Amino acid sequence: MGADIGDISTVSYGELHNIRDITIIANDEDHLSAIVSAVRKVPNVELEAIIDEVMEIHRGGKLKIEPKKPVETIEDLRKIYTPGVASVCRAIKENIQLAQTHTTIGKTVGLITNGSRVLGLGNLGPVASMPVMEGKAALCNQFSGLHMIPILVDTLDPTLFVSSVLTIAKTFSAIQLEDIQTPSCYAIEEELDKKLKIPVFHDDQHGTATVALAALINASRMAKLDLKKAIIGQVGLGAAGSAIARLIMKYTGGKVLGADLNEEATKRFKKLGGEVSDLKTIMKECQVVIATTGLPGVIKSEFVQKGQIILALSNPFPEIRSDDALKAGAAFATDGSRVNNLLGFPGILKGSVEAKATHFVPEMFVAAAEAIVAQTPVDEVIPDPLNPQVHLAVARSVTKAAIHARVTQDFEI
Repeated sequence: MGADIGDISTVSYGELHNIRDITIIANDEDHLSAIVSAVRKVPNVELEAIIDEVMEIHRGGKLKIEPKKPVETIEDLRKIYTPGVASVCRAIKENIQLAQTHTTIGKTVGLITNGSRVLGLGNLGPVASMPVMEGKAALCNQFSGLHMIPILVDTLDPTLFVSSVLTIAKTFSAIQLEDIQTPSCYAIEEELDKKLKIPVFHDDQHGTATVALAALINASRMAKLDLKKAIIGQVGLGAAGSAIARLIMKYTGGKVLGADLNEEATKRFKKLGGEVSDLKTIMKECQVVIATTGLPGVIKSEFVQKGQIILALSNPFPEIRSDDALKAGAAFATDGSRVNNLLGFPGILKGSVEAKATHFVPEMFVAAAEAIVAQTPVDEVIPDPLNPQVHLAVARSVTKAAIHARVTQDFEI
């Protein structure tokens, strides 16, 4: 029926029948209905139940908060709460730096959104974005050890959003912004970065750019292309596209050609140092093409030049399928399913927090990309995002880059 089969496990085994749990990955509800109908027609097979495992794994949420040390005795109570806690409060009042080592502030990140640009789904609002926030927080904790707390801000007003974050920022050692529409995300990040003395990180921009740069460095190596001498084009200049182009320019020292139908996006790109172009020119003149348009199929096979590197990063449907690009003559092609932000944000945040960075600079993202490259197996475009060593390497590189860039200082609240 055209579906993918996932795990198969035996639930029970008997004389007259077996019960197996088979995971089926369908395209949509109609596809699932067709599969179910076909299964029910198979002789000697009964379909016991249909369970949406994605919904089930989200039941009750994906996060929990629990004490580091359970309170089991009166002595525990006296130490963890009153009267013992008073001495810790007085000590922090006298020496504010103790908050980093004697509270959870030193290892806690605020993950903040208004849900105005959720994945490829658009403006769903803050509550509907919570499953994404919980997923990010769970992954961040697993791969960095940091606590990430999702915060939903119910406003589309950038000024009100910023003031809301400023009132709670003392809870955190870093802020990650997530799923915020353009152009609001730029103003919000810039204002928070200006007013806070902790690093502010917009993953849709800088996380994507970091992993995309790593993939591009690896792809260039595989295609035997000198990236720092190549002509590079960026198609789509939204939050991700403009950040990718900016980081590439930082890494190569050269210009990037950029194209977008939005005039404000091209104006912003020009201010960043890019050269405004169009899709046809980029496809004709550039050795490397990165696309983040959200428009499936916008790059036609006949646009592809022999020997080009093409990263069509829109999800779930790329600007051109990798196999179509390769058939058309591309030296290398990949899509957004391979370029996973999980490779970036846990280590980037951990490295910045451990360095006590006050803000991010491009050198920190370049260092993270180079760490990802160093962890990539031969003939792969990226390493396994579930490999803990990758995240550790990224964190160490970001810490070193922050110290070298002199953007660290003593912990302040």
